[in-house]
Amino acid sequence: MAPIHGEKVKLRQITMDDLPGLWNMIYGVKKPEWKKWDAPYFPLQPEPYQYFIDSFLPALKDKPPRYAAIEIGGVLKGTVSYYWECRPTRWLECGIVIYDPLYWNGGYGTEAVKLWGGYLFENMDIPRIGMTTWSGNQRMMKCAEKAGFTMEGRIRKVRYYNGTYYDSIRYGMLREEWEQICGHGCRTL
Repeated sequence: MAPIHGEKVKLRQITMDDLPGLWNMIYGVKKPEWKKWDAPYFPLQPEPYQYFIDSFLPALKDKPPRYAAIEIGGVLKGTVSYYWECRPTRWLECGIVIYDPLYWNGGYGTEAVKLWGGYLFENMDIPRIGMTTWSGNQRMMKCAEKAGFTMEGRIRKVRYYNGTYYDSIRYGMLREEWEQICGHGCRTL
């Protein structure tokens, strides 16, 4: 993966050198702030460093890569990713995490999602990209909408967190919508 430069962020291939810092951002802090927003209804299970490395290595070899680093000011601050909801039907979902709260609400996530969406459409034979969040994460909902995704579904009261039920929110963007927004061959939406 060649680096993709935006105005605020750069997306690039994750390397072996990134893995210690990435592990530390995910598991190095007890009760990290980012986890309060990234599916907090699923507990973050501590993962030994070597297990993390061993499980991450196959993802580094995928074409296109399943994860990309988000750099802000030349420093790794998060990741974008994709996974197959249903590979035989080419149902692809994407995600983003910016681990450092200092970079929330500044448009970094929106730009990263735009760049990642463009990269996925350019490098994969898929008709649609999905993104799922929960109604407790208003920032992620705004990020998806600003990046050009459409809310396609709301599954009510299926996420339970801190004594409250929340909705699961599904967003999607079709290839033809991306092409209409950006035209053929561009890297941003």
